[in-house]
Amino acid sequence: MTQNMLFERFEIRVAERMLFVEGVAAPLGARAFDVLSALAQRHDRVVTKAELMDLAWPGLVVEENNLTVQISALRKVLGAGTIATVVGRGYRLTVAPQAGGAITQPAQAVGRVRLLRRLAAVVQADVVGWARLVARDAALATANWKRIRTEQIEKSAPAFGARPIELTAERVQLEFGSAVDAVEWSLELQDALAQQRAADPEAQSVHMRIGIAVDDAIVDDGRLVGDGVNVAADLQQSAGHDEILVTHKVRDFVNHKLDAAFDAQGERVLRHLQRPVQVFRVERGREAGALLRPGSLARVATLAVLPFAAEGSSGAEYFVGGVTEEIIATLSLNRALFVIAHSSTLRYGARTFDQATAADELGVRYLVSGHLQRAGGRLRIGATLVFAPDQRVLWQERFEGNEDDLFAFQAEIAARVAAAVSPRVQDEEVARVRTRPTTSYDAYDCMLRALAGLYQLATPEFDVAGSMLRQAIELDPNYAQAHAHLAWWYSLREFEGRGQPSANEGERALEHALQAMRLDGRDAWVLSVAGYMLSLQRKQHAQALELYQQALAINPSCAAAWARSAATLSYMGRAEEAMDHMRRAMRLSPQDPHQFWHYTILGGSCFVAGRHDEAAGWLAMALSLNPRFNGARRVRIAALALLGELAEARELAQALLVDTPDFSLDAFGRRSAMAEPHLGELLKGLRLAGLPS
Repeated sequence: MTQNMLFERFEIRVAERMLFVEGVAAPLGARAFDVLSALAQRHDRVVTKAELMDLAWPGLVVEENNLTVQISALRKVLGAGTIATVVGRGYRLTVAPQAGGAITQPAQAVGRVRLLRRLAAVVQADVVGWARLVARDAALATANWKRIRTEQIEKSAPAFGARPIELTAERVQLEFGSAVDAVEWSLELQDALAQQRAADPEAQSVHMRIGIAVDDAIVDDGRLVGDGVNVAADLQQSAGHDEILVTHKVRDFVNHKLDAAFDAQGERVLRHLQRPVQVFRVERGREAGALLRPGSLARVATLAVLPFAAEGSSGAEYFVGGVTEEIIATLSLNRALFVIAHSSTLRYGARTFDQATAADELGVRYLVSGHLQRAGGRLRIGATLVFAPDQRVLWQERFEGNEDDLFAFQAEIAARVAAAVSPRVQDEEVARVRTRPTTSYDAYDCMLRALAGLYQLATPEFDVAGSMLRQAIELDPNYAQAHAHLAWWYSLREFEGRGQPSANEGERALEHALQAMRLDGRDAWVLSVAGYMLSLQRKQHAQALELYQQALAINPSCAAAWARSAATLSYMGRAEEAMDHMRRAMRLSPQDPHQFWHYTILGGSCFVAGRHDEAAGWLAMALSLNPRFNGARRVRIAALALLGELAEARELAQALLVDTPDFSLDAFGRRSAMAEPHLGELLKGLRLAGLPS
């Protein structure tokens, strides 16, 4: 708890919320006391108006004149010269607290401070979606932010030599004397926030994004101005959830001095500069200095969500803004996409613009736009995904809901848009890269080429997919998604019976999946692959469920994580839970290009539940989409045999043996992740169909 603060003429007794002037209690309103306490605790710097309002009116939107009234009241009690106005910035006390019994004399009236220049490392950060969090639960958002500010920022910053300039949820700005200290402090802040979210579910929605720049800065009345400040702000606004973005200058200062890696994000023309800047994402847990090779700078698809339009209705602008921000926040959780920050797209909501021009200005290939219509208590929202270079519509959908629960409707729209957009963008990226000459490979292109053939089982394209993924990893050993896709490829090879028994491909699958997780433990898709490999290869279902839980905490819209968790639950015999998870995945991604696998999981879950007729139906749908998928074929054979449909079961069994002549029940039973008694039932059905032991 803050101790009492003693100044020359007055004392602030924090616990009692009392002010004493020359030993006499002075009447002071609650807001005025909060403003004075905030100034006193930050007596060594200018406190901005925004920060004072955040501290004295937490979670409330108030006019600036409310602050002016409280400052005026304090000056009447303390003396006009005690609180100085710093024009354009805020306020500061002109007296310092007593130390060692010495009386600190009041400072002289504040004049213009001589402009100073110095090299500064500037950190700028904010809480992602702060306005949305306040609208949902102002008290909870304010309590979470107060804890972050007091326990994580104000306590730790001095140890790194930081000078706080502003500390509000919407604008945290600090100056460091060292780029190394700035990066290390930022990493520790993100680590602490991650631990806080894991320990406290109520803090789950609090994520921060950080930008760091090093440049010559001008010190003006305690504030910093100049390119370094502007670049840090631009980086912060373009960063995703939990990300730290830095310039190449910061990377050069810090490289090899911290346990951190710098992941190249390519060149960007930042809003405040008219020249391109190399941008890097900094992370913990990888070999310091590990950089992408030059050919792999742009390894994610770029996308912007333009402000949705409110059509023919008044009072809907607030909700439309919330929908846009929620979609951006949800899409940003997908590590395979680079999503432009909401603040950078706001200007397109107030003017007529050409979408191709907007995409060019924002530097993106994909645009999401939409509109809202309001009639009575009903809301209708339309969303469209466009490939910007040629204005092709890749996807569009309409959503209808009720005003009674705006935030639930808003979250549902965001989740469904994010889940629908991601596979369309991936398909378009794959199609785009296939038109390039096959000699122009880099890691990202190799992975995209692999995705084109990853599920074309028993074809040359499937073999090429494995080769492309291995090449991607050769080009970039730290490419987490390439490792995860290669794990999936090896797994398909083994469990589809396409590989050599001596190749030990199951262990290779697990090795690459775990390596992907080590490289990027915040990628929900990567975590879901690692969980599934633990379940499939090691039968460690409980550990797999923990990883799925982590993945879905990071990105609740990750349809792949819901589907893979359903598969594991099915293996464990928890059929109803498995079907619930699978239905959630299919609601999120109703036209998923890998729907055959979803139908296979539903069929397997029905088989475990003893509903063999339903299982056979789902598995027939899976095979209609991918006739060579043996995972579906095996379970359908068993379901048909147990239903007494032996002729059809045996016909399918013969086709399986043509495809995989080395198949045996003993070997399959040893590998299968399905638990007893369901595995025994599956083997019984396969045996009835005539498959060899």
